[in-house]
Amino acid sequence: MSEPGHLAHRRSTEGFYLTGPVPTSLRPPIRGSRAVVSAGHYLAALAGDRIFARGGNAVDAGVAAAMAINVVQPDLTNFGGVAPIAVYEASTGQTWQISGLGCFPRRATLEFFMEHCDGDLPAGVLASVVPAALDAYITALDRFGTMTFGDVIAPALELAEHGFPVYPALRANLATSQPKMAQFPTTRAIFFPNGDPPEVGDLLVQRDLAGLFHALIAAETGAGGDRRAGLMAARDLFYRGEIAERIARFVWEQGGLLELGDLAAFHVDVEPTVTIRFRGLDVHTCGPWCQGPVLAQMLAILETMDLGSAGTAATLHTIAEAMKLAFADREAYYGDPKFVEVPLGELLSPDYARRQAERIDARRALLEIPPGGLGRRWQARPTPAVRGGAPSDLDTSYACAVDAAGNGFSCTPSDGAGNTPIVSGLGIIVSSRGIQGWLDPHHPGCVAPGRRPRLTPSPALATRNGRLVMAFGTPGGDVQPQAMLQAFLNAVVFGMDPQQAIEFPRIATYSFPSSFFPHRSHPGSLFAEERVSEPVLSDLRDRGHRLEVWPGYHPQAGAVCMIARDEKQGTLTGGADPRRNAYAIGW
Repeated sequence: MSEPGHLAHRRSTEGFYLTGPVPTSLRPPIRGSRAVVSAGHYLAALAGDRIFARGGNAVDAGVAAAMAINVVQPDLTNFGGVAPIAVYEASTGQTWQISGLGCFPRRATLEFFMEHCDGDLPAGVLASVVPAALDAYITALDRFGTMTFGDVIAPALELAEHGFPVYPALRANLATSQPKMAQFPTTRAIFFPNGDPPEVGDLLVQRDLAGLFHALIAAETGAGGDRRAGLMAARDLFYRGEIAERIARFVWEQGGLLELGDLAAFHVDVEPTVTIRFRGLDVHTCGPWCQGPVLAQMLAILETMDLGSAGTAATLHTIAEAMKLAFADREAYYGDPKFVEVPLGELLSPDYARRQAERIDARRALLEIPPGGLGRRWQARPTPAVRGGAPSDLDTSYACAVDAAGNGFSCTPSDGAGNTPIVSGLGIIVSSRGIQGWLDPHHPGCVAPGRRPRLTPSPALATRNGRLVMAFGTPGGDVQPQAMLQAFLNAVVFGMDPQQAIEFPRIATYSFPSSFFPHRSHPGSLFAEERVSEPVLSDLRDRGHRLEVWPGYHPQAGAVCMIARDEKQGTLTGGADPRRNAYAIGW
């Protein structure tokens, strides 16, 4: 991936994102020859780097970073939440997805919510699914890592036990979420012990979470020294042993549906990734149990089209319209493949991509939510439509790692502590990801016992000729595939280094039903960061987009992390998004 200078971008004839000269980037790209970590928080990146320094591979370091994220970004992620993972294994040239997403309890039926919740899917323990993050982490370590659970969790344990300084974004999010969080006594005791959120610079200590980590390490140690047996012992304590019993008891006492049997029966899946070819690269996403294939579909459509120059109105319009069509298919067809047949072969075929591209009017925006392109199955029914504004909740984080051998790890941890109570004595929530379910019996994501709600977190990787080229991902709810698409295009099509690609201003649409109940939509919407030049914004308005402008580096536009691997030299370049607290580190 070449590194352009300033002038290449200035020569755009239709306008460009920035109103002034295009800077290289606010931060330098992080270059290394042995290892790079990029993560949603600087302490998490440092945690991954510590594991690299101790001899771990990319999966060891990536899991360490993800678990540290669960400690230092408790407003956005949780050890009891979700953690979908994509892994590239250099020794085999294969790319795998680990479905770090829990399923609805066996008592969670559509009839229950219609009869007992008045057709609502409330936040809290009634939206709980089986916590999947730990199983995903342990599965990744077992299949692709080299170190013990105790080794890899050590940085997260230190951060939980001894604390870390509260930073401005955490303080602000806790203050905003205090009305929701403080209603739960167990949550209030950790984050608002004196009635107010901690101040910037205060140490946030999570003793109960540290105690959970110690218990898992003790279970591993008691297995007798065999690495795999130790990993499985830690897992069994959480899903079948005393920890599982405490989780199930707490949820029951709070009026939830999760039972011990749901925990004991659960396991994540390890499967090949979903793959699409774009400009000679193979882009790998997780399957339709999450929104990962949305990125693949966007790329398939854009592969058939002339993308022009970075930042022009014509290019942004084309990208926005491709996004809308891919999201329409997400709503019509995506769901847990164990319960619904998802026609991925058709959705990712070149012929279908060409037909979708033909639906794009180069001069006029789609102002209503389009139907799915295959013309069958569930079609978007009326959802609560909103004119103006956009979802404002910030959730989720991201971590990726690449080592000198070319192994790659990409993970999107999520489920902050805002919507459901901390389990007494354990310091974790029970994933509230059920809030992404549907109560429409015809929707492929409808609530059902044992079914996984379609997930927004969706990490990605890219390879060429069977060798890793890139790991990338972002938080941001429904913005995730949109931010990932734009950063990826900036790097692959427009020749930017990872840091430039990440910092370039973004657009986003919400012209589809939101993934979060009650699934509001913003038909025809287009949001753009204010660094987009006024002539370009004016052109987009003329094309019919219902345009709203975000501040310059807006956290709702995502927080992409990316690591690119030079295909000839094997060197690594990492970038991290200044829109939030992401940082990269490497050597």
